[in-house]
Amino acid sequence: MKTTVPHQTETTCLPILSSQNQGWENILVEQFQHPPGEGSSHYSDEHAICLSLAPRPVRLLQIQGGKTYTGLYGKGDVSITPAKVPFFARWDRDDHYLQIRIASSFIQNVARETIDTNSDQVELRSEFRNRDPQIEAIAMLLFAELKQENLGGRLYIESLANVLAVHLLRQYSALKPRLSVYEGGLRERQLSQVLEYINEHLNQDIKLADLAQLLGMSQFHFSHLFKQSMGTAPYQYLLQQRIERAKQLLKQTDQSIMEIAFLCGFNSHSHLSKQFRQLTGMTPKVYRGT
Repeated sequence: MKTTVPHQTETTCLPILSSQNQGWENILVEQFQHPPGEGSSHYSDEHAICLSLAPRPVRLLQIQGGKTYTGLYGKGDVSITPAKVPFFARWDRDDHYLQIRIASSFIQNVARETIDTNSDQVELRSEFRNRDPQIEAIAMLLFAELKQENLGGRLYIESLANVLAVHLLRQYSALKPRLSVYEGGLRERQLSQVLEYINEHLNQDIKLADLAQLLGMSQFHFSHLFKQSMGTAPYQYLLQQRIERAKQLLKQTDQSIMEIAFLCGFNSHSHLSKQFRQLTGMTPKVYRGT
């Protein structure tokens, strides 16, 4: 947990895993495991989501902004603490959970791009103990990326962050916003523009924001329309194209697998090898020899 001091939060128990140094923007994911105890936190610019990973239910006393809740938390239970709301908890046995902190400014930006209301009025509700299959699914995908050191790439993390932000706005906003929905996929010219950009920048760190900005639309709606057009998410398409480029270089050049990895936008030999094997069933070295 965290201990609150004015305008600053000091860590009294370090996370087991953290995305702090993985280059993720707008979202921080950390895995914690504590013996029985208590702690408090106060995040001025972030909303905090906790997903219980405890194998056995843990009895928790929680206080959020003056409201108190006592009950058993089991694996899959979710709590939400909005930005600026002080949080205190006391637990009676070993606790294990995943904490996701998402920037309130990011939520406001998503709201500004996707909903028919003043984004400055967007406030999230506190939730003490809730079951939310979609939050749990997104959290576990982020957790998997955290354990693999972000092998899926920044585009994947940004996609998950956007889906999470929209879900929070839909389900936990104090004012029920109406989200604009676009159907039918991207126009042919738009799709060609995006695919050409991806092809020309495969060796670079392509962001979801870059692709959405090409077409002047929100990241959430871009992802939605791209998948309608291509039948696959932007991050999946990007990975497929990087693997196809790697196949070409493996067969047509004598460059090392390390060099090919960097030319195709992977951060290491092992990163390329893992993704290559998942999509083709063989390692780059074996593929080159076939």
